[in-house]
Formats: sequence, C-alpha cells, structure tokens
Amino acid sequence: MSHKFQQPIKAYANKDFLESKDARALRILAEYLEPESRFERYRVDDTIVFMGSARLKPRDTAQAALEEAEANGGDCDKPRRDVEMAQYYEAARDLAHRLTDWSKKLDDKERRFVVCTGGGPGIMEAANRGASEAKGMNVGLSISIPTEQHENPYVTRELGFEFHYFFMRKFWFTYLAKAIVFFPGGFGTMDELFEMLTLLQTRKIRKHMPIVLFGSQFWNDVVNLEALVRYGTIDRKDLDLIMITDSVDEAFECLTRELTEHALNAPGATL
Repeated sequence: MSHKFQQPIKAYANKDFLESKDARALRILAEYLEPESRFERYRVDDTIVFMGSARLKPRDTAQAALEEAEANGGDCDKPRRDVEMAQYYEAARDLAHRLTDWSKKLDDKERRFVVCTGGGPGIMEAANRGASEAKGMNVGLSISIPTEQHENPYVTRELGFEFHYFFMRKFWFTYLAKAIVFFPGGFGTMDELFEMLTLLQTRKIRKHMPIVLFGSQFWNDVVNLEALVRYGTIDRKDLDLIMITDSVDEAFECLTRELTEHALNAPGATL
C-alpha cells in the first residue's frame, strides 16, 4: 500500500509554531525588524509624537451630535462635553499641520520630523489628519486591543503598523522621537507620559526631547505635579522636563525652537 508523501513544513512557514509560546521571541523580534526595515526604506529618522485620547471628536461631528440630541430631547451632557473637548482635536490637527509644513521646508534631503501617532481615532486621527492635509508622510503605530483602536484613514499607507506587544510599540514611539506632545487622554496617555518622564529623569533617554502638555486646565486637574514636589517625591527641577500650554502658537514656537537647536544636527534614532 502506497503512502502519499507530505513535504515537511519549514519552521518559518509553520503557522502553528509561529503563533505558539515557544516562538514568542521571534514575534517580538519581528516587531522590531519589520518596522525598522520600513522606516529605513522610507527614510524616516526623526518623529514628533502626538499622544492623547482616542475618544475625542472633530468639532463638526461633536456639534452635529449635540444638535441632534437637543432636537430629539435626549441627554445633552455628553454631547456638550464632546463639543468642549473637540477643541483639543482641532488643536492637534492644526499643530500637526503646521509642524509638517515647517519640516517640509527645512533644507534637508531626508524626511525630517515626521508626525507619529498611535494610529487610532481621536487625537491620533487629528494629528495624522493635520499632517496629511499638509501633504506630509506620517506614521501610525496601532495596537491590537478589543476596543477603540482602529487605524484612521489619514495614516500614510506605507507607514501604518499594527503591534501585538505594547512594549514594542512603545519602543518605536520612543526610539525615533525628537519631541512629544501630550493632549488630554486616559489611562494609556498617562502611562505613556509617566514612562517617558521616567526615562528622561533617569537618563535612560539621553537625547534632548521636549515634552509639551497641551491643555493646562486638564493637566492641572488630573496630574498635581506641584504636589509631587511638595511631598518630596520629585525635585522641582524635574518640572523642567515639561512645558504646559493652551496655545498652538506657543507649542509650535517651543517645538520648532527646541528641534532646531538640539535635533537638526543630530538626525537618526538615539537613546
């Protein structure tokens, strides 16, 4: 009785193995090497990262939802809050547009200071949208999670990524970043902010990296940095790591000044 010969499966083509716990190291390495290859191909060396809530809406969308709720006699509290918070969506969009336009005019053959976000909706969408409207390439580092996360349509197609491991996504946020802007956000934004501040405070990040917190009322309400100084858990000089503002003009001037002084002559990924 003859037996049908089955060609053995090569290890790198064995889906069951690649998705097993035994191949976890390979999956982690892939989330390092594949983005690295694409960033090199498209000459992305330096990014300006925008962080913030995935839940914020564009002004026109929020306003339309409020008008609908008012017309139908519905609960207007959430739509009114969404309209108020939409100011941050529009500010992120404007700032990303202006920074992209500024970067494109630099006398450099490389793509400098590319806007980078988490690739999802809300503030992330706003920043990718602003960069796209300025006709600039932009990056989206999305993550596979059960809720809220989907790649927004403004991410440059060739530079849209989806990560499984949060720590590999954070690595790519940090490795190429030359500046970071934090808009109002939830647990994820707070996690990213405090990890970045910790890396800067402990000098694990040695490059100069300005951090802007946009929205003074929000940040002063939810993070009492002065209390950390008062209780002695941080030094007052640690507050020099951040700049808080409500002005797109002020944020733009701060970022372009810092990038011009500290990053123009130091391209590429350094930690």
